[in-house]
Amino acid sequence: MDPVSVLLSVVVCIFLYKVFYGGKERPENFPPGPKPLPLIGNLHIMNMRKPHLTFMELAKTYGSVFSFQLGLEKIVVLCGTDTVKDALINHAEEFSERAKIPVFEDIAKGHGIVFAHGENWKVMRRFTLSALRDFGMGKKTIEDKICEESDCLVETFKSYNGKPFDNTFILNSAAANIIVTILLGDRFDYKDPKMLNLIKVVNQNMRIGGGFMVRLYNTYPTIMRWIPGSHQTVSKNVATIFKFLNETFTEHRKVLDVNDQRDLIDAFLVKQQEEELSSKKFFYNQNLTVLVTNLFAAGMETTSTTLRWGLLLMMKYPEIQKKIQKEIDQVIGSAQPRLEHRKQMPYTDAVIHEIQRFANIAPINIPHETTQDVTFRGYFIPKGTQVIPLLASVLRDKAYFKKPEEFYPEHFLDSEGNFVKNEAFLPFSAGKRSCAGETLAKMELFLFFTKLLQNFTFQPPPGVEVQLTCGVALTSIPLDHKICALPRS
Repeated sequence: MDPVSVLLSVVVCIFLYKVFYGGKERPENFPPGPKPLPLIGNLHIMNMRKPHLTFMELAKTYGSVFSFQLGLEKIVVLCGTDTVKDALINHAEEFSERAKIPVFEDIAKGHGIVFAHGENWKVMRRFTLSALRDFGMGKKTIEDKICEESDCLVETFKSYNGKPFDNTFILNSAAANIIVTILLGDRFDYKDPKMLNLIKVVNQNMRIGGGFMVRLYNTYPTIMRWIPGSHQTVSKNVATIFKFLNETFTEHRKVLDVNDQRDLIDAFLVKQQEEELSSKKFFYNQNLTVLVTNLFAAGMETTSTTLRWGLLLMMKYPEIQKKIQKEIDQVIGSAQPRLEHRKQMPYTDAVIHEIQRFANIAPINIPHETTQDVTFRGYFIPKGTQVIPLLASVLRDKAYFKKPEEFYPEHFLDSEGNFVKNEAFLPFSAGKRSCAGETLAKMELFLFFTKLLQNFTFQPPPGVEVQLTCGVALTSIPLDHKICALPRS
């Protein structure tokens, strides 16, 4: 860097320190944490690609409730099953707001459900839960759709004739089609260019969102807004999704029948008509666009990523794969797997739960924010404080899991091989901000996973060692890899 640039950088840093940093004292009895440096806070000790690893280490020193400073913002991190559940369930209202993360605020602007705030969030969540139930979540209608989709999945896997292939887009498409059925009342072919483009931009945003530039942008939005980098691509990708959805909404309006609502979009448009005379407006176009984007991205990405981990783990542990297949053969045979089979298949159920635990899809959760001043576990946390309920610390809690760092299905089995629940199993979070699509995701995971193992034995390509390392993304994704799906005779 040339001397002029260095001098300019120093001047900017001093200016920012005086304007933004000066005078911001740590509140009395605020949770303890590492001493922050001027301007950067604790960024110098943070693993920017996998921040949950830093938080897990700090918990060993500072306990289950501690503070950490990102640039100029003080945040509170909650670690361990007991602490996280205490906050999200016993103090649900106080910890129910969504933190205002710059990159998500730019995209959602408070609309939709995942990144919404206050009364708007409450209305959108009530509507979403109701609409998901009305259009099949937890019912036989959507179970039938998942079974049909699993048949398409099997045929696609068979087309590779046991040769190595990347399953990312295929599993993305299968999971996407289930949520699309509820949202749009239709499904896409796996090779449909619109579908592939939507999946591509969602996946790209997931990867960019977990990268260094976006984390830097979220810490210093005022400065980073003007600096080129991958963080600028996020909004462009979201615009692509919004454009597709807005065109879809226009088509829905043309054929809307109030007495024959086909999907979630129809239900929203009917609510929009009912609200026209009301003074309070919630069912407006922007809310619909962001809501459907939230549900599409979350419904597609997390479920398909969990399935990818599942098949990867079956390749890594063939003896576990064989035990599942034995149970499938005994309980289902060659019939279509149905949800009613799950209670008769404790080992398969335990493996699916362990896949979710081990995959640790959302290690740092989506940050919350306090709705009011709260004294929690002896510490004072002011209103408006960003709070991270660290799900990684729950799913890896030594107090609840015998071998937290290993893939061990026996975490969910008793000594006689019966399935047992575990209080620390919170992959969907808990409380008021828990995943709205949890029931749907559980249905998909069981039916897709069982159908695939009923029809195939999964192996790595010849000479390839299976890697269980996470890639860099907003969620814990596997590294890029190929699989071999060998048809079972």
